[in-house]
Amino acid sequence: MAGGRVSSRSSSNSHGGLYNKTKCSCGLDAIVQTVKKGQNIVSRFYGCPKWPIFERDTTIAELEMRNKFLEDKLKIMQGQREKMEAVHQMKEELSEMRTELIKCSRNENNLFMALLFSWVFLP
Repeated sequence: MAGGRVSSRSSSNSHGGLYNKTKCSCGLDAIVQTVKKGQNIVSRFYGCPKWPIFERDTTIAELEMRNKFLEDKLKIMQGQREKMEAVHQMKEELSEMRTELIKCSRNENNLFMALLFSWVFLP
């Protein structure tokens, strides 16, 4: 994003002094830069000479924040997966228990019938 340096103006003003270069808030001389994206593409503006460094640092910070967000999301999803696996295992155990209960119920009915027949047919 860096453009050429702003040239100093050497003509005098009405007070007899020289025009100063445009200064950035960081104290360095501002440079002319060009917009490379968006509606104002190709427009020129004064910018900080450190801007590419700030932009890179900002991009790194944004990527680190995005990475942290994705890591947190991954931890949450892993926790949910573990919970879902536990629920699935509980469902399997419940199914096995129902099967055992049905078998026990059948055995109980068979035993009851055997006892009833033994009373009826055996003196």
